[in-house]
Amino acid sequence: MADFTYSIVVRKIYFSLFLLTAIHLHSLCLSAQQNNSSKEAIATTRYREEMRVLANQSVIKSAFQTILELEPETMKNLITLTQIPAPPFKEKERGEKFKQLLQAIGADSIWIDGAGNVIALRRGKSGKKTVVIEGHLDTVFPEGTDVTVKKRGDTLFAPGISDDTRALTVVLTLLKSMNQAKIKTEADILFVATTGEEGPGDLRGVKQLFNSGLKIDSYISIDGGALGNIVYSAIGSMRYRITYNGEGGHSFGKFGLVNPHNATARAIQQFVTDANIFTRKLTNTTYNIGMIGGGTSVNSIPFESWMEVDMRSDNQKNIQTLDSLLQLAIQLGLREENAIKRIGKDLTVDIQRLGNRPTGTQDSSLALIQRATAAVDFMGYKPRFIPLSTNANIPISKGIPAIAIWTGGKNSGAHSLDEWWMNDKGYLGIQSTLLLLMSEAGLAN
Repeated sequence: MADFTYSIVVRKIYFSLFLLTAIHLHSLCLSAQQNNSSKEAIATTRYREEMRVLANQSVIKSAFQTILELEPETMKNLITLTQIPAPPFKEKERGEKFKQLLQAIGADSIWIDGAGNVIALRRGKSGKKTVVIEGHLDTVFPEGTDVTVKKRGDTLFAPGISDDTRALTVVLTLLKSMNQAKIKTEADILFVATTGEEGPGDLRGVKQLFNSGLKIDSYISIDGGALGNIVYSAIGSMRYRITYNGEGGHSFGKFGLVNPHNATARAIQQFVTDANIFTRKLTNTTYNIGMIGGGTSVNSIPFESWMEVDMRSDNQKNIQTLDSLLQLAIQLGLREENAIKRIGKDLTVDIQRLGNRPTGTQDSSLALIQRATAAVDFMGYKPRFIPLSTNANIPISKGIPAIAIWTGGKNSGAHSLDEWWMNDKGYLGIQSTLLLLMSEAGLAN
């Protein structure tokens, strides 16, 4: 008992040190954000003029008109792709269809890589720079979900129609409008549909892009939502599945065996207590026990008990601190349950990491970020800077300029069966993205 009390005291001391360090780092992070935001007004004026000049180019005006004329085709592609299921790790069929649509439009080369990403290369005049524009193929919905598009008035309802199938149609329409307007860029452009953006995918598609040897100098991710949101700060995450394992047995006949559910409960109680204290004065730092399972009947001691945990922050140190608190709680649950055992073997625990998304921050005065701001502003919308977890996490963490932007139109219900998208001037989202892409890639006409 003395050893056990000592371990608890040591754990509390470690937690206090974690907390003090985290508060200090958080203060530094807030100071940096304030310094970055003070540069926005000066830089934006310059890039607003860049957008105005670019939009007056004849080829851009032609592409803008083509985007309008392609609205029926864009909507047709949206329905077609939405109705092809793309559960996590099963995006192949939708990817094959997306590749066919790219081939019908035309590019210098089109291929599918080892992670299932569909990639089209449109070569630039100099090729000294490569810009990626992408949307993700996968949805959060499991296999068997009804993805039939239903139209009610001017609104389309279907799981995944906004997040992120709409983005795939934006990528297609951008490529076709550029081809028809005969736009030439200085940089090479990769038009990409990625796999594994959602939950369990752990950004495997974009991770593959950056592990494949492709030269990528800037990265534009398109995600579902109304025009105006710009993500340039990456919310990272750490996810685990923790499973306590025991012998299991009859609740009466084998009473006294260690109970995996008890260990899970103890771990959750301790983790939530410590994590609550740690995160209470922080912003953009969260934790969640998302799933719990195990057991066979009410009168059976379970042979296993599992939980899945998600921890997020825009500060990698904060995630590491939450991770340390979780690991301590896991071992506490194991130790305390084994301590009350009367018969049988000890519990064991299996810790499986399900995901690891890196964090990252960028200076808001970066050209890509300012161009995105100016492009949204040019369309008459108010730019909004938000931190999120998107495909842009990977390039941001590697120091490569990257953002995630929204597709335009109106939407709601993302990640629900009632998800919907309405084409309320959705073409403005595509035109805005075209301006951003052309300013980043450089017009060569």
